[in-house]
Amino acid sequence: MNDRDLMQNLLNLEKGACDLFMHGAIESSSTDVRQTFSTSLNSGLQMQDQIYNKMQQKGWYPTEQVQQNKIESVKQKFSC
Repeated sequence: MNDRDLMQNLLNLEKGACDLFMHGAIESSSTDVRQTFSTSLNSGLQMQDQIYNKMQQKGWYPTEQVQQNKIESVKQKFSC
């Protein structure tokens, strides 16, 4: 397993953890439990952002610029 695969696995695991924390916060029945899940979610989102940024810096997670007409098309599609 190379570094890129390892980072991709870490990113996927962190996304999964964030999903669980979000659902835990939504479904919690007490303020203390909700706060704990919310704090964990925020920490997980920060970690996910750091992993993503590192992968992008190394060219392992390229993003493409979307043309403005495609953005407008999607906006029109969902505004109806």
